[in-house]
Amino acid sequence: MIRISRSRKAATGDRHPVDRHPVDEVLPAGPLFVYGLQHVMSMYAGVIAVPLIVGGALGLPFAELAYLLTAALLVSGLATLLQTLGVWRIGSRLPIVQGTSFAAVASMLAIGTGAGGGNAGLTAIFGAVLVAGVIGFLLAPLFNRLLHFFPPVVTGSVITVIGVSLLPVAVKWAGGGAGAPDFGAPAHIGLAGLTLLIILLIYRFLPGFFGRIAILAGLALGTLAAWPMGMTDFSEVGQAAWFAVSTPFHFGVPTFGVAAIISMTLVMLVIMTETTADILAIGEVVGRPADGRTVVGGLRADCLATAVSGGLLNAFPCSAFAQNVGLVAITGVKSRFVVACSGAILVALGLVPKFGAVIASVPLGVLGGAGLALFATVAASGIRALSRVDYEGNANLVIVAVSIGMGVVPIAVPGFYHEFPAWFQTIFDSGISAAAVTAVLLNILFNVVGRTATEGPVFAEAPPPGVTPSHDVPGGVDAEERHPTPRKNSH
Repeated sequence: MIRISRSRKAATGDRHPVDRHPVDEVLPAGPLFVYGLQHVMSMYAGVIAVPLIVGGALGLPFAELAYLLTAALLVSGLATLLQTLGVWRIGSRLPIVQGTSFAAVASMLAIGTGAGGGNAGLTAIFGAVLVAGVIGFLLAPLFNRLLHFFPPVVTGSVITVIGVSLLPVAVKWAGGGAGAPDFGAPAHIGLAGLTLLIILLIYRFLPGFFGRIAILAGLALGTLAAWPMGMTDFSEVGQAAWFAVSTPFHFGVPTFGVAAIISMTLVMLVIMTETTADILAIGEVVGRPADGRTVVGGLRADCLATAVSGGLLNAFPCSAFAQNVGLVAITGVKSRFVVACSGAILVALGLVPKFGAVIASVPLGVLGGAGLALFATVAASGIRALSRVDYEGNANLVIVAVSIGMGVVPIAVPGFYHEFPAWFQTIFDSGISAAAVTAVLLNILFNVVGRTATEGPVFAEAPPPGVTPSHDVPGGVDAEERHPTPRKNSH
């Protein structure tokens, strides 16, 4: 009778059904908005950075550059809503924030400048983005078949590199922004340190609701502290418009070039690899491990948003934002409806540029202090996943070591592969995709097809070929695999 009662409560829409997963919890309006705003403030700079870089390189005037920024915010919000709420089999229905992808910047700059810059350069980029998004959407189901190549030894390595790859961004923010004339000034670094200290103190001494909004509170208090120091500039808020809508084909009808499409399709495959890693990471963080259907749905949302953004809404490729995975981990707020609320806020910012200008006024030093906490949390989540991997009598330690090493190469020495072919640079200039490709290939080599009965002292006593660590059993392998009963070899 009790089970029937609980089931009925869930079916009749009770606000707190017993069997509801935290991912599907709908919070009251107040906390829902505050937590959603926290997600927006932690990733806002990342959304506007790509259109600023591309638009500036193509020589767009200020008005057109501002238009490009609002389009990026609008598309990010719509993509986030699609990803979190889902339509049919599109969307992961996990707390994942979507935004413009940094992975495509180099290729977009090459395409845009090659087409002559300005509006002609943008239409060439949008055409390549449209086709690449459609191709990615059609290829998404293939990732379901590849999911078994992502055991914890692979995902843990990639998640760790995701966090490590984001840390230089936070450090540059903490110094005042890369290229700033006063980069590294004590005022910027001190502001970052103050913001980080505020976050830590709130997290330590104000548990519960305030602990969950520690990042938002740190950003707000850090900005207030910067105001009397003259480090906060709200002048552009007055110049921003109250309302603007991104209309289709504002910069012209997309144009299509074979080389541009091939280049952007390769980038799209890299973005899909990164998004797969982020979906698997958030699944571990919220306690709902992502299965094949979840990954495919997430990739479809990613690619559909990319195709629409390039084909209609004057924006660039979309991708899951890893920094928001860290925010979910550090706050413990797992509801996908919180992230859906952040998507609605992004849409509003895309329609009301004046509100967006307020958030854009947060000093980079403040963002740097918050970013250090957020991004390092992502790396810590990867380390936690790696702690569940079994390292006894197998090559998992080598897989982790080499994968993280390959992922750190482009982070530590940008431009390391500048003499290599363009397709190679597209993959390995991203630490995330470099780590993912390396980890998957090494796992196949050592744990799937490359195993023999005796592999030498480092790999001695390894489990049989094809055995990968289990998600459910502490230590990474099943008890039967640890202490097998005598049986005939079925292989």
